[in-house]
Amino acid sequence: STTINYDLSSESLVNIAVYDALGRLVTELVNDVQPGGTNSITWNAADQASGAYFVRMTSGNYTSTQKLMLVK
Repeated sequence: STTINYDLSSESLVNIAVYDALGRLVTELVNDVQPGGTNSITWNAADQASGAYFVRMTSGNYTSTQKLMLVK
């Protein structure tokens, strides 16, 4: 498992999703209103294969995509 930390300037709707290397949705970690400040979510990837994954976070007009390497 891995913990993903993120900061919000104010309370807002947040969507955090994990995609595989082919762009297929693996799991949606958050799709809810989150409080402002520092937040975190844990992804338990025990049932996933080793390889590259992408985590996309969207909040309001902000979107960020980061690459993760899962090594077992």
